[in-house]
Amino acid sequence: MAELLTVDIHTHILPEHIPDFGARYGYRGFIHLDHHRPGCARMMMDDKFFREVQANCWDPEVRLNECDLHHVHVQVLSTVPVMFSYWAKAEDTLDLSKFLNDHIAEIVHRWPQRFIGLGTVPMQDVDLAIGELERCKRIGMAGVQIGTHVEGMNLGSPQLLPFFQACEERDMAVFVHPWDMLGRDRMEKYWLPWLVGMPAETTLAVTSMIFSGLFERLPRLRVAFAHGGGAFPATLGRIQHGFDVRPDLCAVDNPVGPKEYLGRFWIDALVHDPKMLDLVVDLFGPDRVALGSDYPFPLGELRPGSLIRGMAWDDPKKAKLLAGAALQWLDLGDDEFLSAIR
Repeated sequence: MAELLTVDIHTHILPEHIPDFGARYGYRGFIHLDHHRPGCARMMMDDKFFREVQANCWDPEVRLNECDLHHVHVQVLSTVPVMFSYWAKAEDTLDLSKFLNDHIAEIVHRWPQRFIGLGTVPMQDVDLAIGELERCKRIGMAGVQIGTHVEGMNLGSPQLLPFFQACEERDMAVFVHPWDMLGRDRMEKYWLPWLVGMPAETTLAVTSMIFSGLFERLPRLRVAFAHGGGAFPATLGRIQHGFDVRPDLCAVDNPVGPKEYLGRFWIDALVHDPKMLDLVVDLFGPDRVALGSDYPFPLGELRPGSLIRGMAWDDPKKAKLLAGAALQWLDLGDDEFLSAIR
């Protein structure tokens, strides 16, 4: 049986050495790495521990070795969401974004058949965000990763429409990843922000973009949502029913029902359960569900692609989830990546 091309749209990377941005900008709240022993580092927010990471979070050659082990031929690289920094001064977030984007672009330039890049932009200032979006395209990025909200502003907000228009006009894909989760003050224990807050964040982002009419206004905008679309697939029935029975509340900006948008955007396949994977594929279609592992973090799929490969599907259907859906979202052909199959 021939090996199927595999593209992982949801992987995160950091530069090995991060400047002291707090000292550069004159205020606190930025991440740096404390390399406390070989191959291991602590992500620190000022003097507060955030997360332990290993060399696969910054070393592309370690990543390539692990990709070969897992039969992943191409990774789509994006920054770790804590780096978004929408809370900071916009000019400082732009400077930080350029540093992160140049790092990813350099890796993509060195291994163009193995890596695809997504940039990050200062979403708190739409004009600056569009400028960096344009620069991302010039340096070889295929799109951008953004958060599920911008300091409390939902993605369907009119203020953000020009940014999404720019993404559509410049043929740049958008990957929406949750961060700064709502209700966090009630989720201090049990890792609940990651287990409950993130799915809720993504559901809010999807619903905001649908109800606002964003997808209606921008039919060529290519958006993918992380973590299987969060709780959206499981709550779609309730969302549609609410739209149907209370159009006076739900249909005030867009008269088109939520279910009409199935197939209009992508989600990744990071759902951790075969029955849920069957559900989202039935809802969205196999060409709208793309492998996404959240590599290299433990809440992701530890052997990327294993859930899809283990499903009782034929190879053409698996091929769509392993690579076809990703390449459609990115508007890329598979020819340039087939040589990565060994």
